[in-house]
Amino acid sequence: MLYDETMIRQIRGKVLEVGLASATIEVAGFGIQVYLSAPQTLSVGNETVLATHLAVKKDGVDLYGFLDPADRDFFELIISVSGIGPKTALGILRHAPREALEGAIGKRDLAYLTKVVGLGKKSAEKLVMELVDKVGPRSHDNADGEVFDTLVALGYTEREARGALQTIPDDAIGKDVRLKAALSNGHS
Repeated sequence: MLYDETMIRQIRGKVLEVGLASATIEVAGFGIQVYLSAPQTLSVGNETVLATHLAVKKDGVDLYGFLDPADRDFFELIISVSGIGPKTALGILRHAPREALEGAIGKRDLAYLTKVVGLGKKSAEKLVMELVDKVGPRSHDNADGEVFDTLVALGYTEREARGALQTIPDDAIGKDVRLKAALSNGHS
């Protein structure tokens, strides 16, 4: 039997376990491991519905899950870029929300993709080159790039600065508000 990534597009079930990079979801009596960009958003014992992508490899299959089908669709766009596999794509989505990534790609903001997301220069250029027409122009300001630079100037490591950016609420708009939110949630 041939498998493809469109075989399992959604799962619904009870969350049995939440790990650092995945969660186990009970589906029809089976415990299915699903890799997620933010598994900590799930709670053990709660029911969840995930949009999914099935990645077929030589040594087996992996299932990737997303709370929003638009995130799955964007993940599939990312893995369409040659040289970027599912684990790398999930890592990209761990560092920045889909909307910010779409905006950075649409505006060809290599600084955001290298500093905030942590891609190498060549990978960021390839991502922009191959996806800019598929993503199209999006609204995107460079606030997070400036906040990232400020956090690093204040002594944060690049990893800590990316982590602090992840904690900023979506409704925090503007560089100063986003910096204050990152600092209030950042390292000690």
